[in-house]
This record gives sequence, structure tokens and C-alpha cells, in this order.
Amino acid sequence: MKEINFVITITDRKQAEGFISIFKEHNLPVILGTFGKGTASREVLDYLGLEASEKAVLFNLATRDRAHELIRDVRRHMRIDLPGNGIMLAVPVSSIGGGQLAKCLCEESENGPEGKGCEKKVGEAMDYQLIIAIANEGYTDMVMDAARSAGARGGTSVHAKGIGLESAKKFFGVSIASEKELVFIVARSSEKTPIMKAIIHDAGTQTKAGAVVFSLPVTEVGGLSALELDEEE
Repeated sequence: MKEINFVITITDRKQAEGFISIFKEHNLPVILGTFGKGTASREVLDYLGLEASEKAVLFNLATRDRAHELIRDVRRHMRIDLPGNGIMLAVPVSSIGGGQLAKCLCEESENGPEGKGCEKKVGEAMDYQLIIAIANEGYTDMVMDAARSAGARGGTSVHAKGIGLESAKKFFGVSIASEKELVFIVARSSEKTPIMKAIIHDAGTQTKAGAVVFSLPVTEVGGLSALELDEEE
């Protein structure tokens, strides 16, 4: 089976409809949409003369080839390589329950203009990682301060509510607050370990933030031109 990617898009709320229209042109349904907020500090916003940004976070599924085409078109039409216009990243999916969705995605890919088969691509080194920290509500700044101390440029937070907290309390041996913040940080693979260690040390379960952190490999990314330029220098 061809590799399936989970495509994550983060942009200003006012631009979300433009992204969704491109998804529709590619016959990719938006599986889930939610709201988030940027994590730039008040000092940085004041210095740049900006207001705190409200974000839209969109999720969908696509084969890797179609995710590449989607990110290419979004770069062209939504200009996400310019700062502030959003980012997109594709995370490889290891399996899909039932297989019907995977079959549908692969059949559409086979019938597409490139006519490629559904062979799966594995074992490739990833240049970027998606770091996800799950912290108690109100402690996004603590997580981001820790991450920035290790080189992170920024992130996006999404509010969430914990479910099944009694079993989690027994597993971790600590009290788990129900209201949570999910913090998404995209970083180079070489920066992943220092950033995660900093979050664990400064905002981990031993702190009021109570953060748990993990990372996912990123197949492709769009909208991080600043990081790519740094890499070239």
C-alpha cells in the first residue's frame, strides 16, 4: 500500500477558507478543523507591532504523492513560504483501521494523472519533526519558554479536554487536570532532542505545567522558509 500521510495545516482563521477551497480542488475532505492560537510572547508581538494571532488548524488524509501536490499548490496560491501565511506538514500514518479509506485513497492515486501504483515508501530519513506537548491549561507559555531556550522558533496551541483521567492518574501516579493545551512545534530533526529535553526539564510532570511530550516524523513541510534558509547558510 502507498504511504498515507496525515496532513496538518495551521493558518490564520481569516485565511482558512482559501486553504479549504484548495483541498476541495484536490478532492481531499477536511476530516477535522479546530481553532488554536499562536505562541509568540507579548514582548515579541509589541516589538513587531502585531496582535496575537487566532489560528485555524485543519487535518486531512492523503497519499504521499497527493500531499506533495497539495502542499505545492498551497505554496503557489496561498504563499505560505512568506512569514505569517501558515504552515503545512505531512506526517506518515502507519496503519488505517478497516482499510476502506486507504483503498479509496490509493485507487484515486492510481487513477490520477501520474498513474503510479500503491507501493509503500519506507525507511527515509526525515528532515523535520513535529513535537507535541500536552500540558495543563494555562501553561503554554511555560512550555514555549522551555522550547525556545533550546532553539524552537515558535508553535501553535490548541485547547483540549482530557478524557479517561482516572486511568491516567493511576498510570502516571499524579493528578491529571481535565483542561489541556496541545502545543505543536515544528523543528529540524537535529533540534528535536534538545527541545524535548528542555520541555521535560522545565515544564514536565514535576512542574505545574505537567507536560508530556512526544514527536512524530514529518514527510514534507511547507511554510518554513526561514528554517530552510538557515539550513543553507
